[in-house]
Amino acid sequence: MANSLHIKPLNNPTNNQVLLSANGLTCIREDRILFEALNFSVCSGDVIQVEGPNGSGKTSLLRILAGLSQPYDGTVLFREQNITEQSDEFHQNLLYIGHLPGVKGEMTAQENLEFTLALHGNDVSTAEETLEKVNLLGFENALASHLSAGQHRRISLARLWQSTAPIWILDEPFTAIDKRGVEKLEQLFLAHAQRGGCVILTTHQDLSFPEDKVKKITLDYRFY
Repeated sequence: MANSLHIKPLNNPTNNQVLLSANGLTCIREDRILFEALNFSVCSGDVIQVEGPNGSGKTSLLRILAGLSQPYDGTVLFREQNITEQSDEFHQNLLYIGHLPGVKGEMTAQENLEFTLALHGNDVSTAEETLEKVNLLGFENALASHLSAGQHRRISLARLWQSTAPIWILDEPFTAIDKRGVEKLEQLFLAHAQRGGCVILTTHQDLSFPEDKVKKITLDYRFY
């Protein structure tokens, strides 16, 4: 990925503000409790790593925090109000990127990014410039079906550079990304936190952040 870390100003960032709260979250899938009575708060400036073995509920937790799935019990609050009661405002302040890149093979790299930027209210005229930031300049007119898994992931992640949302929720963002790309993403996440945003992510690899820069939520695999 490119060296530039120029990213958009956030929407009304406030230092040390509680952006997201989980109150008593319980998740049950196929009669198995993934986690229960989970409580935590995410403040501006936080980088939160959700860790645990496969099947422990990491993706389920991220989807609940993003309002894409409903918990069996408990609530998620955005600025002290239930996200279900302010869905539009919450999603204007959220960027969620799931484990799958969500790239359409019949569209070019630039068309994919332009579509995603437009969908989230960002300036589509920045697509080519943004692709350069993730080392895809020269591939902008290539059909995504001709690109590698790592290039698909870069197309998906490119909109991080255009996002003004303070809350980033990212499921395995480093999948298929090379070592240099991982380093650039880590720098971007720290920069986002330093300007008042927060990052909640899952990853199976260790982050290279200083210990005081990342908080961890550890989920255990439960057999019942």
